Amino acid sequence: MTILDKIVEHKKQEIALAKERVSIKELMYFRHFNQPVPSMKGALTNPSGTGIISEFKRQSPSKGIINNSARVDVTTRDYERAGVSALSVLTDANFFGGRNEDLTAAREATNLPILRKDFIIDPFQVYEAKAIGASAILLIAAILTKEEANELGALANYLGMEVLMEIHDESEIEKINIYVDMVGINNRNLKTFEVDLQHSVRLAQLLPANKPKVAESGIHSVTDLLFLKAHGFNGFLIGEQFMKTDNPGRACQQFISEINNAINN
Repeated sequence: MTILDKIVEHKKQEIALAKERVSIKELMYFRHFNQPVPSMKGALTNPSGTGIISEFKRQSPSKGIINNSARVDVTTRDYERAGVSALSVLTDANFFGGRNEDLTAAREATNLPILRKDFIIDPFQVYEAKAIGASAILLIAAILTKEEANELGALANYLGMEVLMEIHDESEIEKINIYVDMVGINNRNLKTFEVDLQHSVRLAQLLPANKPKVAESGIHSVTDLLFLKAHGFNGFLIGEQFMKTDNPGRACQQFISEINNAINN
């Protein structure tokens, strides 16, 4: 059993418990449920933006604790001031140390589009994402059938959210559907955890031209980002690079300054 399998099995238990605590009808009364949210796709395709999706992540299965002291409201506000295009907030508790309240705190602290990054396998989680203030949800192709991806994507769009579908290899391209607004390519091999940016470039050439492309994982330098940008990527999800520092917002600001200097010189 892979780590992804373990996460999904645990997620099923989490969802069952969540449904006992609150109903979909009750989620519709959450104060963020009917509030409009900014478009992540629009932000990433804005030519004047950085395309950076900065992530708030406390821990991961592969790295353990990354940052247990950063406050989500302070960090995401600092990310916005630094000039990122969007935010990604982990809401998985067991494996990533996140919670739904983190995303709501980010929504109340900033005006940026926010991706709910979690292992979404059930329509309940889509309603939940809308209730806590998400602009978009992550759908991981590796854990969904084509039918499930369609159902979850259609529901997200119906509720006013966008969909970022994450793929890892060529076999998952067939799961991209009309409800997918953006396609993310994870540079990290799920079996070996090795990172290869060339993998993203090769896979990107096979994707639909009308879907903005997001590079995920393994972006550690300005050189990495500019390399991916030159190969047609619109978005660059960066989490650990900033979160592993004692001041993620400042690290993000320095990174964006380096990008601007590299472009202008």
